[in-house]
Amino acid sequence: MAMAVLQLKNADGYLYFDEENCRQEGRARAAAYQSAHPFPHIVIDDFLDKDMLRGIHAQYPSTENQRFFDRDQERFKFQFGPGADLSGRTRNILAELNSQAFLGFLEEMTGIKGLISDPYFNGGGLHLTRRGGHLGVHADFNVHGDMQVERRLNLLVYLNEDWDDAYNGKLELWDTEMKGCEVSVAPLLGRAVVFSTTLDSYHGHPDPLACPPERDRRSIATYYYTAFPDGVNSVPQRTTVFQARPGSSDRTDWRVKVDHLIGDWVPPRLQKYARKLNRFA
Repeated sequence: MAMAVLQLKNADGYLYFDEENCRQEGRARAAAYQSAHPFPHIVIDDFLDKDMLRGIHAQYPSTENQRFFDRDQERFKFQFGPGADLSGRTRNILAELNSQAFLGFLEEMTGIKGLISDPYFNGGGLHLTRRGGHLGVHADFNVHGDMQVERRLNLLVYLNEDWDDAYNGKLELWDTEMKGCEVSVAPLLGRAVVFSTTLDSYHGHPDPLACPPERDRRSIATYYYTAFPDGVNSVPQRTTVFQARPGSSDRTDWRVKVDHLIGDWVPPRLQKYARKLNRFA
């Protein structure tokens, strides 16, 4: 079995990253990450210990009576943050993915300094998508609502053993003009993907999952931010923006597009009323 790229040390049962190991591994991948197309990204196999990841997979919270996304753009997708019934080991790893040592890995690899982790796990944590589910191609929200910082990086660590290509579920990275998918990544156990997030870093797994009924697609997701040098009001604020693939039956999310137009062009004192009309349009 291959050794994990990032080694976890043990302190009385708590697993933690070593900062020097993290920075060394980050520097070794900096050129590959920063020169990648269609936008900076990297795919890393054997990123973390597979036995540890198998344990996280086996200790997922129950989906019974849990809410999930069920609309044209994203369907049958569950998210579990720290408020869910997570195992101690899962909480341990989520905390370490927010640690100073791990930020050092990301900073060395991406060249982005001053990264900020997200203790709120806004949109992050554990993800699970059922058979028939999908996540349309999109660009992510760019401003953290609670911390008022700019989203810069996504990390995905996959937990799916023996995942067949016929199940679909590959992560797709699309060019910035939405002309085609340039990178396709199978969600295999131990594989990690890191990529830079901008208003046109389009990605998703848009084809409905065709896995057996007893299987699902699982991953750890954490996101990273930087402060705005000129303040949060210096940039347009965007929620998740889904894109329709050319020649597909993907549905355009017109409500979000109109909401962004309202934020950009309607006077602030009238925005509340304009958004209310948009919700009922």
